[in-house]
Amino acid sequence: MNYYISDLHIGHANVIKFDNRPFTNVDEMNDAIIANWNSRIESTDTVYILGDYIWAKENEWAQIVERFNGNKVLIRGNHDPRQFSKTVRNVFQEITNLKEIKDDGKHVVMCHYPIPFFRAGFAPNAYMLYGHVHNTLEYQYLKKLCREVKENATGYGTPSGNFINVGCMMPYMDYTPRTLDEIIAGDAADFKTIE
Repeated sequence: MNYYISDLHIGHANVIKFDNRPFTNVDEMNDAIIANWNSRIESTDTVYILGDYIWAKENEWAQIVERFNGNKVLIRGNHDPRQFSKTVRNVFQEITNLKEIKDDGKHVVMCHYPIPFFRAGFAPNAYMLYGHVHNTLEYQYLKKLCREVKENATGYGTPSGNFINVGCMMPYMDYTPRTLDEIIAGDAADFKTIE
């Protein structure tokens, strides 16, 4: 099974205040995120991490990553190291900047940064998953753009507007890796909150 998540910021104390995360300190946040992850993810599952995974020195990464179940693919974020040692590379199936896969017949494009007009974006069964913007003003702009694109979509040949924030702090993510179907359903519910 495939799962997706972004912007975990393991070890990053300042992100608690930035995102208004429901944790009193970084240890509580780390423990909760790891517990949520491991309660869902089996050894045969693959989790696509769309950047800003760990706030630590590169030589500490392998020990931290090994605490998380499953196979892990890292799509680099702006806070992730540019270069990884062989030790760290070995705890991931892959480390890349952009990834495209098929998931249950759906085309999935993944990048840390939002790409509203992504390759295959005209297809109704194509989705762009991203992080980076957290739940900020930039995210509000993206939601409004998404609504405009969806309202003007006329079928194949026009953009679908299927770009979705998988930041762990999003209500439908709840600091837990989610399946594509769960993300699509959560985004649809969140979409109704656009002003």
